Amino acid sequence: MTDHETDPLRSPAPADAEPSHPTAELPRTGNGQSDSTPELRDAQPASPYAPPAAAASAPPYQAQQHWYGPQQGWSNQGGYPPQGSTGPVPPYQQHQAYPGGQPHQPGQPLPPWGAPQQPARPSRAGKFVGAGAVALALMLGSGVAGGALALAVGGHTTVTRTYSAAPVINSADLPKIAASVQDSIVTIMTGSGEGSGVILSADGYVLTNNHVVASASGDTVKVVFADGKTAQAKIIGTDPKTDLAVVQASGVSDLKAAKFGDSDAMQVGDQVLALGSPLGLQGSVTAGILSARDRTIAAGEGGQQQNSQQAASSISGLLQTDAPINPGNSGGALVNTRGEVIGINTAIATAGQGSNGNIGVGFAIPSNKAKDVAQKLQRGEKISHPSLGVSVTGAEDGGALVSDVVAGSAAEKAGLQRGDVITKFGDKVINDSNDLVGAVQAGKVGDRVDVQFKRNGSTQNATVTLAETS
Repeated sequence: MTDHETDPLRSPAPADAEPSHPTAELPRTGNGQSDSTPELRDAQPASPYAPPAAAASAPPYQAQQHWYGPQQGWSNQGGYPPQGSTGPVPPYQQHQAYPGGQPHQPGQPLPPWGAPQQPARPSRAGKFVGAGAVALALMLGSGVAGGALALAVGGHTTVTRTYSAAPVINSADLPKIAASVQDSIVTIMTGSGEGSGVILSADGYVLTNNHVVASASGDTVKVVFADGKTAQAKIIGTDPKTDLAVVQASGVSDLKAAKFGDSDAMQVGDQVLALGSPLGLQGSVTAGILSARDRTIAAGEGGQQQNSQQAASSISGLLQTDAPINPGNSGGALVNTRGEVIGINTAIATAGQGSNGNIGVGFAIPSNKAKDVAQKLQRGEKISHPSLGVSVTGAEDGGALVSDVVAGSAAEKAGLQRGDVITKFGDKVINDSNDLVGAVQAGKVGDRVDVQFKRNGSTQNATVTLAETS
């Protein structure tokens, strides 16, 4: 396969990629050069161990992507009991794994970076640094010139957004907004790390990132509520491709469920707050604005992976914010000025090798997508992901250059070949590989989509029927 694959399970992991952490760092991929390449990282949980080395760049940002796993082995943070390590990290399929650092010693300052610390054992992070415990190896950021594009989802739909003016507030109102949401935010501990979560219902259902719980042993985790009380929770369902998971705390009732807002109604420039447990510091709140919409990043499927040669996929339609997001924030909430959850924090970009801290570029899964996936997971339904079945890179003159076609895929059945340059997918003009990834992920299995492409200088058309991702 080539750098960008439409099948997330087939794209090779970059050889130079470094291990990732839950709050993933997204590497920048070539749309232009910069002195430093930002890395995408999962907002992974904080741990007493030093962060792993930065990963190689790959996404639209010329930065390296790293996913950091949940915070590892923190003891007595915020009054919480020390956590014990659990079983081996599950096969969280990420692009890259980052090496574990040295454990943090009591009395010593925390590492100078915002990603969760990892235990000495191999982590499941990829090139992205997850905001919580996500292990997405973001290899295709917006404008990425190279990277593994897993167009495993796709199809085209026309989205009409109705924007409503956000309430005009001043800084004095922010404490009230934060206070209205904090009781609905929890810390999730897996024994090998920590992340964040958002309460979905009074009876204990909690939404978080898949990379936050991927390392859990026995399908159980510990949930720490805002009042300090704890409960064991069972993992109800996970969806690695969207990096979402649902757990249910046992023996609880009357919890305060978070209010979910309409992420499609958010406009660039709207004020937002990010809530979670960065580095295990429960109840943390940061402020910023919505910097951009519809970002695409490449991500590995698993948590901290011991095998760096893991398949990668991509996540599109993400919200971008400058509200500081750090390891441990993964799975936490991005809220609007009404106190409504409009995103689930999942990854950050960093300045490049040797720099793992927050640079004001964070990513969140839109609430509309998160709610839909969460409801299906609660009902035990299968999450369907469409696949086009091609590997692509950005073409010099615009479009997505097909570098490989998966045998038996929707693309092959439609007659697409290696060397074709896709310029239009449905109603969407394709300017680069990320555009194609986003267009594919916007569709559904079974969608028939008209594709326009160039072959040997001539423009041709084909119709593809999106298949189920294997």
